[in-house]
Amino acid sequence: MLLLAVDTATPAVTVALHDGDSVVAESTQVDARRHGELLLPSVDRVLAAAGLKLDAVTGVVVGVGPGPYTGLRVGLVTAAAFGSALGVPVHGLCTLDGLAYASGLEEPFVVATDARRKEVYWARYDGSRARTGEPAVDRPAEIAEQVAGLLAVGAGAVLYPEVFPDARGPENQSAAALAALAAERLAAGEELLPPRPLYLRRPDAQVPKNYKVVTPQ
Repeated sequence: MLLLAVDTATPAVTVALHDGDSVVAESTQVDARRHGELLLPSVDRVLAAAGLKLDAVTGVVVGVGPGPYTGLRVGLVTAAAFGSALGVPVHGLCTLDGLAYASGLEEPFVVATDARRKEVYWARYDGSRARTGEPAVDRPAEIAEQVAGLLAVGAGAVLYPEVFPDARGPENQSAAALAALAAERLAAGEELLPPRPLYLRRPDAQVPKNYKVVTPQ
């Protein structure tokens, strides 16, 4: 097994290789505006660090979000292209699950990432491998009672200390954690998610309401 994992659902552009036992190489850069520019060079860098060629990859893992439309689709489209070119399966995993797994926590906690618009993408967990419900997007103040008293992980939690007073790392997504979680679940015979985006809301970019269509004479 050699899994190539990528995630661009958060400001982190993160790539890792996992051989089924451990992470072989990884790269993470945090830049919310350059997902498209940074992802493929990151893949090249990780493969070079491992001394491997792309055709050694036996499966692709991609974070499906939730995340902003533009950044999220960069990773998903790239993963689909690799899967098609190599003829290997492409597996999806919830981005929040990767952060939860990286935390190593084995008590109830919350993962929250920055959703912009003064909102967070979030989910509750009973442990690093056990999400208790579906991811959601809300304003922090609206979920204050639901998350009261819980530890919190992720950059979204750090942004709103009044709601998440016990926020801790990791703040940023790690493809290494995503790959390790995928390898663990695949070894156990579990089915992963299809590589389809989990947006939770409409994209920020919208066609103007009073847009006038002009047709040539």
